[in-house]
Amino acid sequence: MSNSHSDALVFFGATGDLAYKKIFPALQAMVKRGHLNAPVIGVAKAGWNLDQLRARAQDSLEKHGGLDAAAFATLSGLLRYVDGDYNDPATFQAIRKELGTAQRPAHYLAIPPLLFGMVVEQLGKVGCTAKGARVIVEKPFGRDRASARQLNETLLGSFDEKAIFRIDHYLGKRPVHNLLFHRFANALLEPFWNRTHVESVQITMAEDFGVQGRGAFYDQVGAIRDVMQNHLFQVLANLAMEPPVRTDSESIRDEKVKVLRAIPEIEVANLVRGQFRGYRKEPGVAADSNTETFAAFKVEIDSWRWRGVAFYLRAGKCLPVTCTEILVRLRKPPTMYRGFELSPNHCRLRISPDIAFAMAMNVMAPGSETESRAAEIVGSQHPCANEMDAYERVLGDAMEGDATLFAREDYVEEAWRIVDPVLKAHTPVYEYEPGTWGPNEVGARVMPCGGWHDPVVTKET
Repeated sequence: MSNSHSDALVFFGATGDLAYKKIFPALQAMVKRGHLNAPVIGVAKAGWNLDQLRARAQDSLEKHGGLDAAAFATLSGLLRYVDGDYNDPATFQAIRKELGTAQRPAHYLAIPPLLFGMVVEQLGKVGCTAKGARVIVEKPFGRDRASARQLNETLLGSFDEKAIFRIDHYLGKRPVHNLLFHRFANALLEPFWNRTHVESVQITMAEDFGVQGRGAFYDQVGAIRDVMQNHLFQVLANLAMEPPVRTDSESIRDEKVKVLRAIPEIEVANLVRGQFRGYRKEPGVAADSNTETFAAFKVEIDSWRWRGVAFYLRAGKCLPVTCTEILVRLRKPPTMYRGFELSPNHCRLRISPDIAFAMAMNVMAPGSETESRAAEIVGSQHPCANEMDAYERVLGDAMEGDATLFAREDYVEEAWRIVDPVLKAHTPVYEYEPGTWGPNEVGARVMPCGGWHDPVVTKET
């Protein structure tokens, strides 16, 4: 273990759904790769003991991760458990005891943000926030810019900015992370990756399912807060940022913040919110809810590279497919082939469910010299069985102290600045039928030149 690696993981919220579905599988995978050999101290108020936590972890792996007997035996030996109220000093004294000689603990707060202040304050009182300690916090990081600033002030009262790791697990997905490598390790894209050649950029994150029993949570959040101002803005930043001078975390994050600073606040006229029919009947959802399950909006980046290029983002539930895809549509050339119906060239990047890179060009239609058609050259890759999961990657990086995949304070506040005005404007929410691409109003209000590209997912993918 290096001197920068955390020598213990304190996991608040260890009995919750996130732990059950995501974290225990990630921890087992870290053990299998030799990336975890430090104590993992679960903390919750559930009336449990260590054996019950171990049984929960085993059940989690059997249902969500695939139980590996040898790796689980090692993980089980690393597990510790503290049961207690987060408002009780005795809980944190017990955590301090379980930490033993650990000097560089990572405190993972998979708990509601309103508890952050209480937990961080109590950790400080028992000496668990000293130099070398880290704190890892889950999204959503606030509900708006003001609450994000308040959370930042709370955490910065006990930890340096470099010790705060704000998780956006989407950045842990290999294709999202690899967008930077794809752009800056190759010469193919850079010649046309600018306002001279690019007409518009579309980013679509579609899900063919609803809220899946999370109605009470989702009704307080909505699509913009849940995935757009975090997940999709990260994708946007990776697409639009300038080359960093180095590959260290601060150089990369500096360039991402510059992208967001160049984006004006979203205008009401450039936003459409939707709600799938039947959403208000979901358990936990208010009968008169105006929370959006779909949103589409347009932004522009006021920079030398991108001024005048429209960026269209949309995300939603109960859409026709589950897929995240980017379409970069190029400007038409001044061609002499006037009698042909030529389509704009485009570059298409698929992030999930499979990974694909495609270039579309006009070619002569087979058997004809007077007609053309658009054809794609496609390269694709399916996820490997042993590929690192998003949570495995971000937890491992946080314990190692690598902040590249985590949002910095200034980035978080800029992201909220962009969406805050339209969130507070109480714009209309239009109903749409499940299995469609959102409400009809999108076509009149937020429509790229040439129309939206609707991803197609075949059974083979």
